[in-house]
Amino acid sequence: MPRSSAGEAERRVIRLGGRELEFTLRRSSRRTLGLTIDSRGLTVTLPLRASLRDAEAFMHERAAWIFEKLDTHATRAPAEPTQVADGSQFPILGQPCRVTLLAGANRAHWVEGFEARELRLLLRRMEDAQAVLLRGLQRYALDYFQGRLEEYAYILDRFAPGLALPPLRLSNARTRWGSCSRHSGIRLNWRLIHLPPAQIDYVVAHEMAHLVEMNHSPRFWAVVAAIMPDYEAPKAALRHAHKIIPTF
Repeated sequence: MPRSSAGEAERRVIRLGGRELEFTLRRSSRRTLGLTIDSRGLTVTLPLRASLRDAEAFMHERAAWIFEKLDTHATRAPAEPTQVADGSQFPILGQPCRVTLLAGANRAHWVEGFEARELRLLLRRMEDAQAVLLRGLQRYALDYFQGRLEEYAYILDRFAPGLALPPLRLSNARTRWGSCSRHSGIRLNWRLIHLPPAQIDYVVAHEMAHLVEMNHSPRFWAVVAAIMPDYEAPKAALRHAHKIIPTF
């Protein structure tokens, strides 16, 4: 297969797990192969120096995951956009959070109570509500995720001493909860903030375990089990996360 330049894409077909699958192959300057599944189907991102054979081997290794995600996406009903209105509610850490709209300088203010959580949007104009809401959610997510990353770094140190705490960034991906790179650190999907803490912890533990094993081998899952022994239930619950997460 002749090498293409970064950003170029082509449609291809592969026989995978007894099924014929059409996918988009895209060249990238990234160093590792990647998979993305969205409403357009499967996209495989391939480093410039890698070959089509590398891409096919990568897909065969992950065939079960690919078909699980494609099937889930195919049966998922299109989400109605969540309206930002005074008194509307959506989950934060799996619990209801009320939105209150007030006049102000376009900032988000969180009110944490013993039994309730409120997000106050202080707005110059009503048209600014969604942008201010998203900034508030992402700031809250970054702070919360950082704390969980530090907790699991502390736990992981008992099994793999000497690992530095990786930098954390937020992701806006639609079909991937997180990623890990020894060079750029950990990226977590900010929408995880809507889910219960155990499900967030599973994603954090999963990505932290990649600092030890950059694969999904039995050794990798042994690391996950060591730092989060009860990971199976929240892992399974993530399959239904789309029922909880609002669409802004």
